[in-house]
Amino acid sequence: MGLLNGLLGNASTVDVADASEEYALLLGAGEQLEHAYKLIRDAVLFTNRRLILVDKQGLTGKKIEYVSIPYKSVVRFSVETAGHFDLDAELKIWTSGMTTPIQKQFGKAVSIYEVQALLAAYVGR
Repeated sequence: MGLLNGLLGNASTVDVADASEEYALLLGAGEQLEHAYKLIRDAVLFTNRRLILVDKQGLTGKKIEYVSIPYKSVVRFSVETAGHFDLDAELKIWTSGMTTPIQKQFGKAVSIYEVQALLAAYVGR
């Protein structure tokens, strides 16, 4: 099901140790990766300080955009759970200064409640 979710554009959970090694250059001093989710090429990383969105662009994926969102910038967020016929759950994050939310799709293999709880723990600190 992980491959199917990847092909459909849904995120799946990634081992934190593997993701920490792969994205070590993005982390600041004392910053730790706590949760990681991966699409086919993109990633959503939750650290103890911020949310990092990794967007690999182009056919080769050599051009990469890293969007860093400090948790204090998150104004609100919502989750939409997967249904019987809908294979994915959706996370929407609104940040200060943005009128449209950032949207990410998560497959049924990922607990959207876990993602929501993680954001709730960090937002408003």
